[in-house]
Amino acid sequence: MSELFLVFLVTGVLGIILVLINKILGPKKSNPTKNTPFECGSPYLQDRITPVPIKYYLVAFLFLLFDVEVVFLFPWALVFKKIGSPALIYMAVYILILALGFIYAWKKGAFLWEK
Repeated sequence: MSELFLVFLVTGVLGIILVLINKILGPKKSNPTKNTPFECGSPYLQDRITPVPIKYYLVAFLFLLFDVEVVFLFPWALVFKKIGSPALIYMAVYILILALGFIYAWKKGAFLWEK
């Protein structure tokens, strides 16, 4: 318990010291150019940035979803011989759930670009 308190105490004191050093040594002059908004390092544009279609986000989300799920196949393949036949049943259920999700996304038209 005392080690945890000591860690919190040291990090708290260090945080306060660093904030005080920044207040003392940090920049003090404000500049109107520095305070103007900017977009990705370029001057502020008066025109709106065109929005990205939701299709790109949907495809990225589906890629991450199925990619992460497929990653679980590798550890299973490494220990398949040690676990035996129950592992085959568990993985069959897992792949069935993954396939049902893929079919659902396909039926909803998530993979069609022209929609």
